[in-house]
Amino acid sequence: METFVLIGGGLAGAKAAEALRAQGFEGGIVLVAEEPEVPYERPPLSKGYLLGSDDREKARVHEAGWYAEHGVDLRTGVRAVALDPAGHRVELDSGETLDYSKLLLATGSSARRIPVPGADLDGVRYLRTLADSDRLLADLREGGRRVVVVGAGWIGLEVTAAARGYGNDVAVVEPQPTPLFQALGPEMGEMFAFLHRQHGVHLRTGTGVREFRGDGAVSSVLTDGGDELPADLVLVGVGAAPNTALAEEAGLEVDGGVVTDAALRTSAPDVYAAGDVARSFHPLYGRHVRVEHWANALNGGPAAARSMLGQEVSYDRVPYFFTDQYDLGMEYSGLGGPDDTVVCRGNREDGEFIAFWLSGGRVVAGMNVNVWDVTGPIQKLIRSGREVPVELLTDPAVPLEELTG
Repeated sequence: METFVLIGGGLAGAKAAEALRAQGFEGGIVLVAEEPEVPYERPPLSKGYLLGSDDREKARVHEAGWYAEHGVDLRTGVRAVALDPAGHRVELDSGETLDYSKLLLATGSSARRIPVPGADLDGVRYLRTLADSDRLLADLREGGRRVVVVGAGWIGLEVTAAARGYGNDVAVVEPQPTPLFQALGPEMGEMFAFLHRQHGVHLRTGTGVREFRGDGAVSSVLTDGGDELPADLVLVGVGAAPNTALAEEAGLEVDGGVVTDAALRTSAPDVYAAGDVARSFHPLYGRHVRVEHWANALNGGPAAARSMLGQEVSYDRVPYFFTDQYDLGMEYSGLGGPDDTVVCRGNREDGEFIAFWLSGGRVVAGMNVNVWDVTGPIQKLIRSGREVPVELLTDPAVPLEELTG
């Protein structure tokens, strides 16, 4: 009997297991999860669960009993420590060795650490796991605390919004000129800066962190500019690094992620990769890309499962993510950059608009802010690769569907 081993107990691994059974695979499935948790989705950690609007169990991909009911051998609190592609074996930190017919690497990513003095002080937090969110929620919901957030990326800004919602005083330190500078560019970054300042956030851009100070526990943050910010709690959100160590030590091709083709096959026979850890060839963009967002794990895991079953797969989903901050809800599709031209449909000051990123006259990304049910047409527009006159793109009277040809 064939046995498929799935390394990584996050969304990609759990959805791959689901897809294998849905596709009729009757062999063995072993799902190895390093955390002592039934697989869960990560967006609630900085959104619904951290905000207190969703309970902890809502983050689960499946209920705990689903795995046994579907013949999935879920191993929680166990880590894969060595992979032997030639021998089709993987070693676990429990000392057990698993033989596999095919294997999926869905090891995800880890929060990047900040290498400054005082980084190990109590009260310096990161947010990547459910346990991290548990602890951060306990800290924030007390209210009245002085919180410093290092990094104005998606995680940093979502935590900032949650912290303000609980009545904490929040300062954000960001070395780029605006929040989300690399993801959205300066114009849209300024919009998010304005949003947070409107909600009482002390935003400091163009400066980094030199040191965390305190006696056992953090009490202040020293910036590159020499300012000392009082802090009862620090949240560091400076990005995530793909967990590639297992693949690297096994001799797989790794380049900013585990390299795969469009079918999510790695350089090793019968080894596949999906989710945050994968840097896959994207047919739409003609290059390898690594996408860290929820939708990539949601769709990439099942795509890898179909590929493992020998089906023809060309994984070409348009990258997608979403955020909720205060009264702003946003969805973003595509891959834009800070050098692209940005144009808007609708009035930004009204808080309801669609922004488009243009490169060579073609739409490469779109962001709808408090405007709903337009993701489909935006993604179709990106896929079309058509040059669209700006006057049509920005005219709300012209249906988006008419622009896709």
